[in-house]
Amino acid sequence: VYNAQHESLAKEWAKGFTKETGIKVTLRNGGDSDFSNQIVAEGAASPADVFLTENSPAMALVEAAGLFTPVDADTLAQVPQEYQPSSGKWVGVAARSTVFAYNKDKLKEGQLPKSLLDLADPSWKGRWAASPSGADFQAIVSAMLELKGEAATSDWLKAMKENFTAYKGNNTVMKAVNAGEIDGGVIYHYYYFGDQAKTGENSKNVGLHYFKNQDPGAFVSISGGGVLASSKHPKEAQAFLKWVTGKAGQEVLKTGTSYEYAVGKDAMSNPKLVPLADLQAPNIDPTHLNSKKVIDLMTQAGLL
Repeated sequence: VYNAQHESLAKEWAKGFTKETGIKVTLRNGGDSDFSNQIVAEGAASPADVFLTENSPAMALVEAAGLFTPVDADTLAQVPQEYQPSSGKWVGVAARSTVFAYNKDKLKEGQLPKSLLDLADPSWKGRWAASPSGADFQAIVSAMLELKGEAATSDWLKAMKENFTAYKGNNTVMKAVNAGEIDGGVIYHYYYFGDQAKTGENSKNVGLHYFKNQDPGAFVSISGGGVLASSKHPKEAQAFLKWVTGKAGQEVLKTGTSYEYAVGKDAMSNPKLVPLADLQAPNIDPTHLNSKKVIDLMTQAGLL
């Protein structure tokens, strides 16, 4: 398994699957972008049987290269339509929500941006942060591209360059917000919940603002799982995906420490999270999320 998901989560999945089936799982850990490009470069010679990601664009890249085999119908049936691509070439295994993390001393409810697009306004200059080099933020931009088109996304990225402060990693963004170095930042929800579950030291002054209203900033990124067409163990690989998306695999998301959303039918997420159904996320077919185009646009805007 080429695993770009949280290492601890993938280990739990592998352990549970092996315990139930006796099938041994070898995890190779890395990042979304690195692994997706590596799989494309390896082509039919890839040693991977399964690819697990944190975000959809990495799955879309491998799918566009024609390297996935369709996921078994029984597995797809375990996950609602909105958490899988229309192609059936891979399946959602978890999800994460975009949020605006803000310093509660610096911003009050009425001062929060109503839309992610509002952060392009000059009034936000020097007041917000993000981690543009990460696959997480690039996935959020890919959703904007799909929803608003190239011209609007390009304009927003250029305004972002003028207005925002770059940090390396979502956690660093949250720490800066918590310390009052910056008013707010665009991250994924689980960084906050993960810190709160530990000591809360890096999030005690942080509030989370959910954009909702199908806004690009309400984007829910689907973490994917797919079986490589070149897999030498296709039966076992399909069985692994079926287990991960089934009751036992999704239960790991509810009880574990990743604080990502469960996506299986009737699966419950951690009760501390705002329910997935309440996030009013925009409806996007994850197959269409274009990471190459996003990197081009972000590079042109001087963000990469």
